[in-house]
Amino acid sequence: MNTKNLVLVAIDEQLPGNRLCGISFFSNSFGQPTVYAYAGQQFNHLLGVPQLFAKVTAGLMYGYVAPYEDKVPLNYRGFSPAIIPALGYKLTPHDSVQVKLLGAAAVMFSYGRSF
Repeated sequence: MNTKNLVLVAIDEQLPGNRLCGISFFSNSFGQPTVYAYAGQQFNHLLGVPQLFAKVTAGLMYGYVAPYEDKVPLNYRGFSPAIIPALGYKLTPHDSVQVKLLGAAAVMFSYGRSF
């Protein structure tokens, strides 16, 4: 199994109705700078657990360019659509941890801080 640690920085804006929008910057698994602009929805209090939540975002990603443009579906000149589901747990009212599924290619573990 080939694993590679990646760094991602994201900024979300929380909107009314548990909606969100944001942008993230990261180095993809081929070392190319990549950006993901997105909007999404958060679903709180899963299974009756106040700290448990799910989130799904959808948007446009840019960064998978030659020779790796075929590594993401529907890629056109580095631009491709993306949908990212996540499962999270609120540690405090301002801190959370999340597990995000990045297609069949990867799983991402993240920490979030609300300001």
